[in-house]
Amino acid sequence: MALEGLHHVTAITADAPRNVDFYAACSADIPPEHALQGFAGVRAHSSRPPASARLLGALGFVPEGGDGDWVLAGEQRHARWGYDQPPPAPGVQGAGSIHHVALSAPGDAELSHLRTVAAAAGARPTPIIDRGHFHSVYVRKPSGVLHELATRDVGFTVDEPLESLGHGLMLPAPRESRRAQLERELTPITNPRPAP
Repeated sequence: MALEGLHHVTAITADAPRNVDFYAACSADIPPEHALQGFAGVRAHSSRPPASARLLGALGFVPEGGDGDWVLAGEQRHARWGYDQPPPAPGVQGAGSIHHVALSAPGDAELSHLRTVAAAAGARPTPIIDRGHFHSVYVRKPSGVLHELATRDVGFTVDEPLESLGHGLMLPAPRESRRAQLERELTPITNPRPAP
């Protein structure tokens, strides 16, 4: 299926450890065990996949098979990473395109450790950035893909209660002055849950 011009594949991964405290799609008529659980993995275009092998290995990815695919596995989460040859025309960043791929870290201690590991593997990670709902570090892999390492310990309930999540547009403080403009420009999303 294609959403905003990007291709997505729905996969049933019965062997995957489930993140039982979060469901990517919740609805009263869909039991949690049948809800979308998140992303099983990501594929990116790159003409130089081997250039990122050292960094991927340092970040904990393990090669899978002989075609350049990788797996990152933890106790509760895991994901696949792979490369495809890019199309002949260069990509253009714009609406509907993916800017970066985020990886989860439990908190600042792990984020700081991953930042150090990435730098030791030859990357140039950013300093830790406070995004309000989480803290993050950005690392561009030699293959050209931008990764965000983001903490999951702060959370979206830092500025609104759980019951009202997704019912309004929440903006980080530096973007609040542009609220009217952003509300006009963003594609509206219908929340299937009833308002609190």
